[in-house]
Amino acid sequence: MAKLINNSLSAASPIKKVAVIGAGTMGAGIAGQVANAGVEVWLLDLPSAGDSVNALAERGFKRLNNPNAPGLMSNEAGQLIHCGNTEDDFEQLADCDWVAEAVVERLDIKQALYQRIDVMTGANTIITSNTSTIPISLLTQGMPQAFCERFAITHFFNPVRFMRLLELVRGEHTSDEVVKTLEQFCESNLGKGVVVCEDTPGFLGNRVGVFAIQCALHTAFDMGLSPAEADALFGRPMGIPKTGVFGLYDLIGIDLMADVAKSLESILPAEDEFHQYAQPIPLMTKMVANGQTGNKGGQGFYRDTDAGKQMLNLTDGTYQTTARLQLPMAQQAEVQGVAVLLDDDSAYGRFAWQVLSSTLNYAAALIPEIGRNILPIDDAMKLGYNWIYGPFELLDQIGAQRVVERMQKENRQVAPMLLLAAKQQGFYQVIDQQLCSLEQEGQYAPINRPTGVLRFSELRQTLTAQYSNAKASWFEYDGAAIIEFHSKANALDSESMDVIRHALEQAQQRQLRGVVIHNDAQHFSCGVNLVAFREFFETQDYKGMDDFLNHFQQTMHAINECPLPVIAAPAGMSIGGGFEVVLAADHVIGHANSVMGLVESSVGVVPGGGGCKEYLYRWYEVLGDMKAAAWKAFMILGYGWTATSPIEATEQAMLYPEDQYMMNRDRLLGEALSQLDRVKKAKPRQPLPMAGEDTYREMMDWLFEAEDQQKITAHDVAVGTELARIFTGGKVKPNTMMSEQDLFDAERESFLRLARSKDTQARIVSMLDLGSPIRN
Repeated sequence: MAKLINNSLSAASPIKKVAVIGAGTMGAGIAGQVANAGVEVWLLDLPSAGDSVNALAERGFKRLNNPNAPGLMSNEAGQLIHCGNTEDDFEQLADCDWVAEAVVERLDIKQALYQRIDVMTGANTIITSNTSTIPISLLTQGMPQAFCERFAITHFFNPVRFMRLLELVRGEHTSDEVVKTLEQFCESNLGKGVVVCEDTPGFLGNRVGVFAIQCALHTAFDMGLSPAEADALFGRPMGIPKTGVFGLYDLIGIDLMADVAKSLESILPAEDEFHQYAQPIPLMTKMVANGQTGNKGGQGFYRDTDAGKQMLNLTDGTYQTTARLQLPMAQQAEVQGVAVLLDDDSAYGRFAWQVLSSTLNYAAALIPEIGRNILPIDDAMKLGYNWIYGPFELLDQIGAQRVVERMQKENRQVAPMLLLAAKQQGFYQVIDQQLCSLEQEGQYAPINRPTGVLRFSELRQTLTAQYSNAKASWFEYDGAAIIEFHSKANALDSESMDVIRHALEQAQQRQLRGVVIHNDAQHFSCGVNLVAFREFFETQDYKGMDDFLNHFQQTMHAINECPLPVIAAPAGMSIGGGFEVVLAADHVIGHANSVMGLVESSVGVVPGGGGCKEYLYRWYEVLGDMKAAAWKAFMILGYGWTATSPIEATEQAMLYPEDQYMMNRDRLLGEALSQLDRVKKAKPRQPLPMAGEDTYREMMDWLFEAEDQQKITAHDVAVGTELARIFTGGKVKPNTMMSEQDLFDAERESFLRLARSKDTQARIVSMLDLGSPIRN
């Protein structure tokens, strides 16, 4: 099983036992992540009168095993969670190092609970609340000084396992030692990007994030834009998740988002600009009353029907069929940057300007209320709202002076911090080869991350690419070559392979320590660029397709054959061709939430970059039986199965037991660089004794039977036939020896046969038209 890397801070943590009170979505999620970190945790809720007195806690635990969004990484993690109730099991708090409260957002209930917790726990037990709205001063009102000193807010974001942000809020009396312990444990053990906040309304993430959403929502209504038009702009073109504003409302729940806005409105000062965008919209009030609450209600601003996706007409409240909107300026902004949106004088450009200028100016206006430095706000938006760039990074891209001049022409009030940046050199500067951020006093302070944390998105600003094209680059740092993919969804093509080959060759010539393949994007790589394959089959250029596949294969082989160690440090999705890169590496140091797998069967093809070859070798090494190995590879790749954690990936031979993972993705690069000198190259692979014709016939019988039972389609049979041919050798005698190159060739031949199929081509076109992440 892949091994969890515990750094020195993590291993020495004083937190060995945790209790979480409140087993709702957030409480259960917190308990699950604590267990994922290998720490014992009690999950408590109110006692129940039914068959099980612990029914509420057990329901929360069951929620963690949802296969669509698993809160637990393994069965072993689940065994560390003990379900209980606040009557029979409250004494468990006596020897807990941390008690996290996540009960309903009612001050009276929380305060009554704190009275009980104070009596039961020891003087060194840390107490926190997951509240997002109630100030610490109210939470601890009437509590002893000693309790206040060990109390803080730990505001997690949902889903807890996957959302990286943790807002750590200290009160007037919270001790430095409590803040330090929580910061280290949550960063190192739980894998969170910890942002220490002042006790101000809405903290950081929701303060800016909800403002941006509400601003986009109200501006779209005011300008008469449709949900599709607004979402095409307020999404990837602005460096924001593709759901957009109306899609996000549907995803979260229109009623819930209305409550969030109302809650923030109630706690923010009267002069806060948020109030301008907080008023309920009559149409949305009517929608909630009608049960049009979004995805959970089956319909909201969008709905799915047998006739296709439909969109709500904001004028008359009716639904109309809509296609995915393609706005040229939005597509251009995705490639060239957000500033493109502001060069347009159409309604779309005016919408983008109003939303961006208001949101970015609002973020700047929070200095110094929330602190002296801009960095926590940028971190909060990237880690908690999945923005690619924080507000101040966006302002640097656009140009602070440009924004100020345009706002002043419109007679709008400009935040002092934004005015300061316009006079200075922006919000971020590289000084003496170190990235620095602007502070309120006009000074640039070096960005100092915790020991071991190394974000490549920050590091690369201090480096010069040794070789670069539109799809990838490589840099020299710490005696190593670092390869970064940076295309859309990090889709791979010939240019990506060119950078890998160049880095491998130059690393040897320069006698570097090794090569690390890593990036800070949301996903390591979502596979090969399908647009390129669409062009191949539309022009009937199957030789060009074969040449590309051979280029890909030989690049993967070059990683294997490189005398220097090659480490892959993936986070997010590594699927299809992206996972073939991971498979080719000598060692993997992945993120705990990495999703891995060879999913080509879903597109109607087979892995063509060496994935079939590599996977067969790995199962043979695990089982020592070629027939059993062939069946394992056949079934897993046939279904396009993916592992949702490195633990699952190891169980399915996608990773070696010697491979490793870390809870915090910001530690991957630093750890990979530190381990280069310890990685051993694998020995050259010997030819495999193929299972042969009998096993091939058995697989074909299985395919035809599954088709007869309508479990798979005719094209699934075609894909399965090619997988069977690759994994058994087809109609060869058992124990016929096949080399790595033989298997490479078999993959390409199978891929090309399937690529000529109209069914495969239709699947690729469909995925591209639907906006699959495996496109560019």
